[in-house]
Amino acid sequence: MFYLVSLLTGLLFGIGMVLSGMVDPQLVTAFLDVFGSWNPSLIFVMGGALLIFVPGYQSLIKRRSQPVLVDSWSMNTKHVIDHPLLCGAAIFGIGWGLLGVCPGPAVSSVLAGNSDVWLFLVALMAGIAIYKGTSRFFE
Repeated sequence: MFYLVSLLTGLLFGIGMVLSGMVDPQLVTAFLDVFGSWNPSLIFVMGGALLIFVPGYQSLIKRRSQPVLVDSWSMNTKHVIDHPLLCGAAIFGIGWGLLGVCPGPAVSSVLAGNSDVWLFLVALMAGIAIYKGTSRFFE
């Protein structure tokens, strides 16, 4: 059941990304270009997502002491802003700002027929592999 719910929520997320335009790198970079040719339309996408998420989280998730389909919550236990977090966030932000592509919408974009995103996904997988191979040196 866990995998079925994961598949369905992933599909819902992907469909939402496609319908909202978040899979269009030009739209995303125009949204991020606050001091240039700014396109604020994605604010409505984010606002709409928050209108659904916040009441759902408050009423369905926050009140639970245990998750429904697994034994325990999968929560990050680190509460320190450290060097790896800052470097990773900076690299992610620079890549997102330059390309207008984020990992979730990139997968949706490929499934929507955007073949230009394949190079990004290959680079993403290479970055993950490099991190897994070198992370022990930074801890």
